[in-house]
Amino acid sequence: MTHDTGRTAPTARPGPGSGPGPGSGPGTAPGPSPGRPLPTAAASPFPSSSRRPRRVPGRGRDGGRAPWIYLAPALVVLGGLLVYPVYQLGLISLLEYTQAQVSGGEPTSFQGLGNYAALLRDPQFRQVLLATVVFAAACVVTTLAVGCALAVLLTRIRALPRLVLMLAALGAWATPAVTGSTVWVFLFDPDSGPVNRMLGLGDFSWTYGRYSAFALVLFEVVWCSFPFVMVTVYAGIRAVPAEVLEAAALDGASQWRTWRSVTAPILRPVLLVVTIQSVIWDFKVFTQIYVMTNGGGIAGQNLVLNVYAYQTAFASSQYSLGAAIGVVMLLILLAITLVHLRIVRRQGEEL
Repeated sequence: MTHDTGRTAPTARPGPGSGPGPGSGPGTAPGPSPGRPLPTAAASPFPSSSRRPRRVPGRGRDGGRAPWIYLAPALVVLGGLLVYPVYQLGLISLLEYTQAQVSGGEPTSFQGLGNYAALLRDPQFRQVLLATVVFAAACVVTTLAVGCALAVLLTRIRALPRLVLMLAALGAWATPAVTGSTVWVFLFDPDSGPVNRMLGLGDFSWTYGRYSAFALVLFEVVWCSFPFVMVTVYAGIRAVPAEVLEAAALDGASQWRTWRSVTAPILRPVLLVVTIQSVIWDFKVFTQIYVMTNGGGIAGQNLVLNVYAYQTAFASSQYSLGAAIGVVMLLILLAITLVHLRIVRRQGEEL
């Protein structure tokens, strides 16, 4: 006699290589077998939208031309305002072009590099070039020192004094060069200037001596240039992580050591950019020298390249020599600009 306990005997699972086991019938889906590949997503009758590549704007067939199409109006304007004058400058520098040729009294003749050779043989040109380089270097160093010092000061004072200093600096930055130069000449005037009275210098003339005149112009150039350095470096300092400065303070580093060993290396890209910008601006100073030294000082002792080119071209009517001086300045500034662009590009790659 057999008793049914209600339990069903376990069904043996098919092993590898065995056929369909018990319980597999017409209504049962066959299990995977070693000889049959598993179904994949590619076999699905509904294509996935994620597999269809998206078209990125600006990367089509005309993607390479699209930026130039957008820049075309600006390039046309720059071509008219920059390329054509530079072409004319270079062309005149290769000709004999004086007042006689301008008035039509003599024909224009091609000189080639003769004007440049005459400049290299001119001792005054070499002296003016050296004076321009030294003066620009002094302006750049002083501007960076004043701008960086005031940028650090902005991080140490309260909000109201910081706002007053920022507004005063921006006011100096926004002052036109002619206005600022005239004001500085009045301040240092030997007869009615308040600076000589405060310093007890009597009737000392700042524009009479060569070095005192250059120093006076340097003060004005730094006064109108340091706000750019101050604002840029201050923004860079504010971006320095506070944890780094706190760690330096906990290690017992002084303010100068923190700036030299911690802040300055972090701000190195910013300092390089403001340095090159200052070099470009100070190398082509014209208005301050011309206004404050009355056209280059006594016997041309305060000439720089810009003023020297102006006097050669318009005061002496040597237009071809003046154009050659302009081309030399253009090449120097172009080299500095290429260095600047290379540094900016390197910073972009690092970011």
